[in-house]
Amino acid sequence: MASSPLIAAAKVLPSIGRAVFLDARAGPGADRAYAEAHLPGAIHLDVESALAAPGDPSVGGRHPLPVLETWLEQLGAYGVRPGTPVIVYDGAGGGMAAARAWWMLRAVGHEPLAVIDGGWQAVRDAGLPIESGNATGSPSEKYPSAIERWPTVDADWVEGVREDPTWRLIDARAPERYEGRSEPLDPVAGHIPGAHNLYWQSQLRSDGLLRSPAELRECYAKILDDVPAERVVCYCGSGVTACHLLLAMEACGLVGAQLYVGSWSEWCRQARPGARG
Repeated sequence: MASSPLIAAAKVLPSIGRAVFLDARAGPGADRAYAEAHLPGAIHLDVESALAAPGDPSVGGRHPLPVLETWLEQLGAYGVRPGTPVIVYDGAGGGMAAARAWWMLRAVGHEPLAVIDGGWQAVRDAGLPIESGNATGSPSEKYPSAIERWPTVDADWVEGVREDPTWRLIDARAPERYEGRSEPLDPVAGHIPGAHNLYWQSQLRSDGLLRSPAELRECYAKILDDVPAERVVCYCGSGVTACHLLLAMEACGLVGAQLYVGSWSEWCRQARPGARG
């Protein structure tokens, strides 16, 4: 199995002062929580402005990826260069939105790269040093990446594979949203026909750490059967928590799954077919 994309909080201390730390805590109060306490030198990544771009949700969903060149310039501004160790964390076990940041870094070929298993709570439990205020990093030139476009799939691609038995489409949202019993964010409830449901939070233990590789592989085996990871597409509401599925898959050795970043928020606004139950 490939090396894990995770790092235990207990192993983070030697990297402080050497790695670029990215604090990807999201949700109400995230800016204030960061300003009050974060790992020394950690730069806050706002999910709305740093990990996404404004746009029409019918074309790219509620959290479309930023222009690739903009992301590469941001990485340079954070002090990230090829070979710079980067460690990401959030306050939700990776789902909001460390996994999204991890995926975006990985997409442009960056390494070494890791997500702190258990996030901010694990950081505090490990007794790691913290600081307040804002950090800006050591700006450098634009990150040099060889890719010319984000390696995602679009709605037309998903339409072509969603009921193909040699592919798997996985929805990371909570069961009540997948089944169409509740939809707090988008105008239509339900899911993409043919999709399986695997709630991203079900991949976490009660202490917020990711489940063991064996447990995760068993979970995915129930969905994949003999379908290889390279023929898996993950989505959610807006392409954020779907990245947690990709992170967990890689953590258990299932490498190569793809992201439909527009997700349900794009799909349901394009008058495409939907399903409930």
